[in-house]
Amino acid sequence: MTLRDLQLISYARRALRLVPILLLGTVLQAQAQAIQGISNDQLPASSGPVRLQQPISSKPTTGNERRDKDSRLSSDKRNGDWGADLNRQTYRPSEFELFVRQLAGITRPQGEKLDEDGADTIRRFGAELVTGQAGDAETGADVSGLVPDDYVVGPGDEILLSLWGGVEANLRLEVDRAGRIAIPRVGTVSLAGLKYSELRQAISRRVATQFKNFELSVALGQARAIRVYVTGHVQRPGSVTVSGLSTVLRALMAAGGPTSVGSFRSIQLRRGGQVISSFDLYDLMLRGDRSGDRALRGDDVIHVAAVGPQIGVIGSVNKPAVFELKGGETIADALGMAGGLSTVANRSAAVVHRLDERSGQALRDVDLSKDRGRPLDNGDVLRVMSVADMARPMLRQSKRVRVEGEVQRPGDYVLRAGSTLKDAIDAAGGLTAEAFLFGTEFSRESVRLAQISNYDRALRELESEFTRAAVTRKEKVAPMNDDASARNVTHIKLIERLRAVQPTGRIVLQMTAADSQLPALAIDDGDRILVPAKPSTVNVYGSVFNSGSYLFAQGRPLEQYLGMAGGATRSADKGSVFVVRANGSVVSNRSSRSAWAMGGGAVESLAAAPGDTIFVPEDMSYVSSTTELKDWAQILYQFGLGALALKNLK
Repeated sequence: MTLRDLQLISYARRALRLVPILLLGTVLQAQAQAIQGISNDQLPASSGPVRLQQPISSKPTTGNERRDKDSRLSSDKRNGDWGADLNRQTYRPSEFELFVRQLAGITRPQGEKLDEDGADTIRRFGAELVTGQAGDAETGADVSGLVPDDYVVGPGDEILLSLWGGVEANLRLEVDRAGRIAIPRVGTVSLAGLKYSELRQAISRRVATQFKNFELSVALGQARAIRVYVTGHVQRPGSVTVSGLSTVLRALMAAGGPTSVGSFRSIQLRRGGQVISSFDLYDLMLRGDRSGDRALRGDDVIHVAAVGPQIGVIGSVNKPAVFELKGGETIADALGMAGGLSTVANRSAAVVHRLDERSGQALRDVDLSKDRGRPLDNGDVLRVMSVADMARPMLRQSKRVRVEGEVQRPGDYVLRAGSTLKDAIDAAGGLTAEAFLFGTEFSRESVRLAQISNYDRALRELESEFTRAAVTRKEKVAPMNDDASARNVTHIKLIERLRAVQPTGRIVLQMTAADSQLPALAIDDGDRILVPAKPSTVNVYGSVFNSGSYLFAQGRPLEQYLGMAGGATRSADKGSVFVVRANGSVVSNRSSRSAWAMGGGAVESLAAAPGDTIFVPEDMSYVSSTTELKDWAQILYQFGLGALALKNLK
């Protein structure tokens, strides 16, 4: 190794000792520039734009980190403040909803999965809001394009800052608890209390103190999480964590929405003990108006009041449902909320099922061409008739029946074709504890009309028979005596009394006192079902000494009740005694030929049933025999006078 080589090695060692010193000087110079805030004018012209680096505390999240964060948020939503999975929420209809479904002929279990389409049922209008569509209210969602100008920036918000020109940077800066962000080589900027529309101006003013000739853009990255309180009649009342950009509707959906007894039209936003706004969900659902859906702030309270008056709209409308009234709504408003009349709706015919405290349910006809301005009351159910239903054969048309007496909800009901007496009783809520099913009076309008026609024909024939008998007697006996005149007057009065009695159209149901349900008889339009209370008496009328009603005792025969009435009179026709049962059937002594031939007693020996009416008719032959005896006495008297006269003459 030569001397030159040794010198070169010595120089190299000295140079290596100077490298750490030079590097340390460069680092110290950079830190000094950051602290002192060197501007563009102080930098050499050949250095180009300044590039600001992302602070370590505000390092942007990578794609994997963001996916992990979203996964944690979804887990928190399922297991944390968000409660159970809303898509698995069970919908429980209210009692009024079940009543409306019953009127519409729809039966479904009370527990319904909300993910069902609900096309074949009737729910409360707006129930779809509790189907779990709260995913867009997740905390931390990137909603920079949805930020309103009046959004107030607060701790936890992420600010996206872009600079270009004399200085370049793409930064993600989080607002700290003091409401500030830290920009490299600029310093801190206070954003607490600023609105989103004021961010650009505030940041630009602060950056301009250190740099010149630049442009910037500001956006909101991930919004902060806030905690609000949802109270009142909601599925899950309590605190809810939502995005700082959430509104009343999003927080309400996060809490599961109103319950079946919660209001959709009276939702209040309270802040600092004062009511900030009242939100009516019908404005949003019917008219798309979100003016009442205000933005939330931390510690806000959303209160859902109890449901107000409700009505139902069923039949030929586009959206049959249960609607909540706010006051003053009419039939026209109800049809509007139901989406209007369907294509096959009858534009003039409708009925209103009106609940009444005294009579149960009353059915009132409505002319839609004239009565659209009629107000509706709480509990009313508007049924719009269908032209298609009217075009069907009679057997396939809906039937309107009246159910009265000992049922839970007496009133008029419209039932689908093929319904039976049992269906009508079920529609009225079933029987009460006092119902006497054996005494049910079932009347049919078509039968009543047929009975009237046949009854009038029978009366005309009876009147003709009386007239022919009177003419025959007049021909046999030239001078009409007083008895014949009295008999004619009696016949005339009898005809008048018979004409005053009108048939009721009652159909006797083939039942026994032990039956627990009505026969499977199909109902017809205009039918009337009256279920009376169990009677406690047995009635005795006719040719007895003391007609009246007597307390019923189980197992007591009918003859004992006749004995209580003093028994039959001398002029009674004991062989024609008959009993009218509570179900409308008649049992008489003449109906049993063998018993009648043996001297009667068939009816009297029967066991009495509650509501029986025993009638003992008058023996008309006894009256005729008495009259004939008077006639013979008169003849014999006249004959005796003649014989005495002849004897005197001799």
